[in-house]
Amino acid sequence: MTATLDRPASAPVGRLVDQFEKGLDAPICLTWELTYACNLSCVHCLSSSGKRDPRELDTAQCKAIIDELQRMQVFYVNIGGGEPTVRPDFWELVDYATSHQVGVKFSTNGLKIDQKVAARLAASDYVDVQISLDGATAEVNDAVRGVGSFDMAITALENLAEAGFKDAKISVVVTRHNVSQLDEFKALADGFGATLRITRLRPSGRGADVWDDLHPLPSQQRELYDWLVAHGDGVLTGDSFFHLAAFAEPGSGGLPGLNLCGAGRVVCLIDPIGDVYACPFAIHENFLAGNILSDGGFQTIWQQSELFLELREPQNAGACTKCAHFDACRGGCMAAKFFTGLPLAGPDPECVQGLGEELLAGERNTPSANKDHSRGVPLTLMTRPPSRDCDENPLAGFAPV
Repeated sequence: MTATLDRPASAPVGRLVDQFEKGLDAPICLTWELTYACNLSCVHCLSSSGKRDPRELDTAQCKAIIDELQRMQVFYVNIGGGEPTVRPDFWELVDYATSHQVGVKFSTNGLKIDQKVAARLAASDYVDVQISLDGATAEVNDAVRGVGSFDMAITALENLAEAGFKDAKISVVVTRHNVSQLDEFKALADGFGATLRITRLRPSGRGADVWDDLHPLPSQQRELYDWLVAHGDGVLTGDSFFHLAAFAEPGSGGLPGLNLCGAGRVVCLIDPIGDVYACPFAIHENFLAGNILSDGGFQTIWQQSELFLELREPQNAGACTKCAHFDACRGGCMAAKFFTGLPLAGPDPECVQGLGEELLAGERNTPSANKDHSRGVPLTLMTRPPSRDCDENPLAGFAPV
């Protein structure tokens, strides 16, 4: 069972946030990107996906990781990409994981969720499906995810509902263009018997290039907070909006959740070539803890890597520690600060007290991405004819499924 690292069994149990801050012996939320190959080119893609990496872990290597996760008693893994279902061995790996007591939650744009696949998923008790949708209308969604992506996602949801799949998730990245559609997203989810999951737009991957134009405005942040307070019981957030917790009035309860950056403490990411990063939103060499193939396996990296051990030490939050709301937001998101060029020992760029805006207006050096699988995708919000680079098949190296 997952426990706090280096805490004797007889030690008193304090606040949950204090236990998690010191790290657990296995991650609660492990994200595993199986491939960078993708049929879409979403402008905010965290992993700059598009083209398959030829060094991608093979089936046997992936199964060895699942074996290790089973030994560590990792209860489930979030599988993503890229578009994970384009891997020819995707279903083989899903079946292998569930037969080895590792549940699977996978995110997809709906590409492969036809009626046959939907029926297969409905017959499983250990697989959860999350359909990505960033607009409650095709106009809003397709401006971010690509022409036709709205219809593809809706078709997948229809197939799942008709097959009797219980409680699919509709996953929405909140932007300034869809924050006004929250009620529509909720109605859409209810109509399919699904659960709405909303997450924060992070300025990482291709998202760094569009964050200034897409992240919610300060007034919309308040609108989002009020909506979450009103609908929190029926909407999942993955503890994505803890920077908004500072809106809460004393004693009001505010947003549910851990309200803590879990990077290297309770969350991490495995990428398609076996690199392990502290956070799914921080795919950058500064947050690389090691490689599963060359550094002793996942458990060794999780429990012994220098980076993760450092992250589990008390962090310097700078002036934020003097803020009356520090216990609520804990200084915000590490990845959001890093990729906007703000100091890690400082406020979140979307700090609801406005402190992030002051820093964003000043001089800052934003880091360049050290991984890009975009295959020449134009990083703009407006669609335009593709470059010749896009003629390359993003699924090159995969056999047809």
